[in-house]
Amino acid sequence: MNLEPKTIIVLGAIKHGINKFERIQKITQIKAEELNTILEKLENSELIQVIEKKGLLGNKIEVIVTDGGSTKVDEQIQELQSKWNQMSILYKTKDKENLKQCMEDNKSFFPTMIFFGVMDMMMFSMMFSMMGMTMSSYVPAENIPDEVDSYDLDTETGEGI
Repeated sequence: MNLEPKTIIVLGAIKHGINKFERIQKITQIKAEELNTILEKLENSELIQVIEKKGLLGNKIEVIVTDGGSTKVDEQIQELQSKWNQMSILYKTKDKENLKQCMEDNKSFFPTMIFFGVMDMMMFSMMFSMMGMTMSSYVPAENIPDEVDSYDLDTETGEGI
């Protein structure tokens, strides 16, 4: 089962310790309703488990990744790395036409590649320069990192490091 890019981003965030709804929403920048739908799909697919904990201030709900979910994230990251390597080779060999086609075929994966830190952002921007295009043609502005990779997270607190 191949997962949609946003779904794998959510699963990856959970795998790396982001286990509360609000934190997942903040890190992934996905609207609450859509995130809820994604979490339900992941739970129904047994890729995550929802745990209710009782605390002094009431019940807390946490989400954890299952072994199957963890394996799925690792497989998806490997697939993304393979796609990036292919684009990288095309760029280095200055094969503009095939690079443009490869980028067009894989543009739905760019936000996921950015989130997981799979791609070299400098090379990625140079690919666009070589083809006389802008990055925003392929990647929504909200998915382009400023300076810090969104994946560089403290797994205990879920805060950026």
